[in-house]
Amino acid sequence: MEYNIGDIVRTKKVHPCGSKLWKITRIGVDFKMECQGCGHVIMVERPKALKMITKIEKKAEN
Repeated sequence: MEYNIGDIVRTKKVHPCGSKLWKITRIGVDFKMECQGCGHVIMVERPKALKMITKIEKKAEN
């Protein structure tokens, strides 16, 4: 799957705030993602991010 900055993605596990939706804010060796429930920002290594993402909920408007 191809991911772009601004995509909203769903993850396998629920964040402690209760949300499964994340916005991708940076792509490279690491993925930077912002929780859509509480606004928490995380950096995840690319291979781990690709495993944790199940699907794209909303594509970024380019």
